Amino acid sequence: MPRRATSNGARTRTAILQAAADIASVDGLDGLSIGRLATELTMSKSGLFAHFGSKEELQLATIEDARRRYAREVIEPTRAAGCGITRLYALCEAFLSYLERAVFPGGCVFASAMAEFDGKAPGPVRDRIAQCQDQWMGTLERAVREGQQRGELRISSDPRQLAFEVEAALLSANWYYHLFNDATYFDRARRAVRVYLASEATEAGLHLLPAATTTG
Repeated sequence: MPRRATSNGARTRTAILQAAADIASVDGLDGLSIGRLATELTMSKSGLFAHFGSKEELQLATIEDARRRYAREVIEPTRAAGCGITRLYALCEAFLSYLERAVFPGGCVFASAMAEFDGKAPGPVRDRIAQCQDQWMGTLERAVREGQQRGELRISSDPRQLAFEVEAALLSANWYYHLFNDATYFDRARRAVRVYLASEATEAGLHLLPAATTTG
């Protein structure tokens, strides 16, 4: 009986956090509340309090759930893509696919969180958002460095700068798509990513990129 109760509790917590991350992608982490989640999930507030003792604890747990979903949907599918420039492009494509498939209804939950917390004072929630984003940027940077080691990207390229440029295209696709409800921004982002990578690629790396496309 205790084992079954523990299993049921874990499933309930998972359902709560999935709903919380979906809400946060639309209304932000500050839009989360025990009362709102109770209504959304038709649960009692006391039942939710048993899992999260404070709004900050709920926000931090929501970020962790979103991080796991992000890793599953964006990072893990690219592990078979190889290394270097191929992996870098695959990471960008996986991010755009994650947006197109509406893994979170409001778009990238971390893009939303960055916009929400960038002007706030440091604290556990803001710091965790920054840490997650830095980990993502580190993933992009490592792919750049691998590309340099493999002779696919110019050794003079600044890995952080190239990661920043492709990330700018990805975030723009997220925000413009949701603002205008126009999926052509995904294609614009793909084109921008290819231009950035081609500008830093060696001849060997250029052959590994997909063919250029045009955007109307």
